[in-house]
Amino acid sequence: MSGLALIPGRNAVLALISLSAFMAVWFVIPASGLVSEQFLPGPGAVFSRALHLITEPFAGATLPGHLLSSLGRFLGGFLLAALIGVPLGLMMGWFPTVDAIAAPLLDALRFIAPIAWVPFAALWFGTGIGGPIMIIFAGAFPPCVINAWQGAKRVDIRLIEAARMLGTSHFGMITRVIMPASIPSIIAGLRISAGLGWQSLVGAELIVASTGVGFMMVQAQANIATPTVVAGMVSIGIIGLIIDILLRRLERAVTQGK
Repeated sequence: MSGLALIPGRNAVLALISLSAFMAVWFVIPASGLVSEQFLPGPGAVFSRALHLITEPFAGATLPGHLLSSLGRFLGGFLLAALIGVPLGLMMGWFPTVDAIAAPLLDALRFIAPIAWVPFAALWFGTGIGGPIMIIFAGAFPPCVINAWQGAKRVDIRLIEAARMLGTSHFGMITRVIMPASIPSIIAGLRISAGLGWQSLVGAELIVASTGVGFMMVQAQANIATPTVVAGMVSIGIIGLIIDILLRRLERAVTQGK
């Protein structure tokens, strides 16, 4: 390990330097006239617009209102993916028959980009909540299944043999042995799933939604309100980062607890 790695707060300092450099470049490009502020507004204009959007509605709602709509759709699709995907992955890892049946279908579906489901979502659900949830589910489901399956496959064989000697049933084996031992892998999968689901949500809202941050950005683009578009992008990034931080802390807590 290098000596620099032992300096307290080094990562925080590097992150601050990186962010400062990015903000400086962002400020200089429109201020220098290299790119018109109509197409790339500076940080000040975006920040001012974001503050305005907190209290003044745009495209039917304020920025917090659009964010709440987006989060509601995200949680619906993400939780549905977790509630179905994690048990399915554990069952695939324990029952060879389930694995043989489900694996080919999963392998086919996981290579279809979530955005490819948008035409079906629009036809089936219109601009209702069902369409975005379907697209989020399509993006979040495969990582839940795959990581739960991998966790089940990596369970210490000694734990399984001990449970068998005690006469544990298949259901008990999954709930008392396989699932607890697979929790770190499951949570890692949920973190990947959340990232893909959040990205899928924004793509869905660009097309099949009447509220949400993605919808707000489409309306702003149609009105050439570039600061509003960038404010939406920044909000998306911040919320996604918060979700990832929360899941990373959960992953760290579980891993250290093991």
